[in-house]
Amino acid sequence: MAHRSGSSPKFYGSIPALITPFRDGIVDERAFLAIVARQVAEGSHGLVPCGTTGESVTLSLDEHARVVELCVEAAAGKVPVIAGAGSNNTAHAIELARRAKQAGADAVLVVAPYYNKPSQDGLVAHFTAINDAVDIPIVVYNVPGRTVIDISVDTMGRLSKLANVVGCKDASADLSRVTRHRALCGENFVQLSGEDPSAIGFNALGGVGCISVTANVAPMLCAQLQDAILQGALDTARKIDDMLAPLHKAMFAEPSPAPAKYACSLLGLCSEEVRLPLLACSDAAKAQIRAAMTHAELV
Repeated sequence: MAHRSGSSPKFYGSIPALITPFRDGIVDERAFLAIVARQVAEGSHGLVPCGTTGESVTLSLDEHARVVELCVEAAAGKVPVIAGAGSNNTAHAIELARRAKQAGADAVLVVAPYYNKPSQDGLVAHFTAINDAVDIPIVVYNVPGRTVIDISVDTMGRLSKLANVVGCKDASADLSRVTRHRALCGENFVQLSGEDPSAIGFNALGGVGCISVTANVAPMLCAQLQDAILQGALDTARKIDDMLAPLHKAMFAEPSPAPAKYACSLLGLCSEEVRLPLLACSDAAKAQIRAAMTHAELV
């Protein structure tokens, strides 16, 4: 079934890659529901549970499925849910995609397989297997800094021909890819940035939004930024981005999502707890995050 004929939801704007809050080692469901409600209320255009920022690799299969279910329940159809379903084990990625579909997610975000270092043909085979096994829109996620393997522009062109592949999240930090992807994948291929600092430039070249870490902390500002870009109000967008720039940087002061969780703890949304091998933020990082939040008028 081809989803591009108008049956797929429209994915655009500010789409937070949601943190997964923990308390005493377990998923804090009440905090997560409140986080989702806040995102919807403050104008986010979509939600990504169980991505990298959601510490998906440390969630059990049941925890992963439960977080997606909670997100779908709390979003209540007001915004689309793009559930993380990435794995370096194709069979596991298929199982995650199946569970996301059962939970009512609108699409899945599937990262390039990490650690294994498949060939470009192997990448095509991986995404083809998921495409053929589960009938749900797929957003292909390229983040070579984390996965080691890079999905080449030519390979993205091949993936775009799969019936369920509707777009990509690109965190390569190579803005020239937006134009090249558009040439190979077509105008209807949804291009989402995975890099908050370059969101304006990404959209100027043909992107339509950002799957954002910063939006965990500043959902309203990130949504206003995306709305301004998409409306062509670049002066407004730049002013908002000037407010957010230190926060974009602070979100990676130490391994993500520890900074995002600390920032959200300052807002009373959740604890700063992360799962090993990640650690909570150092005092130096906390000072940087607090200063960035003050600059953005969040505290």
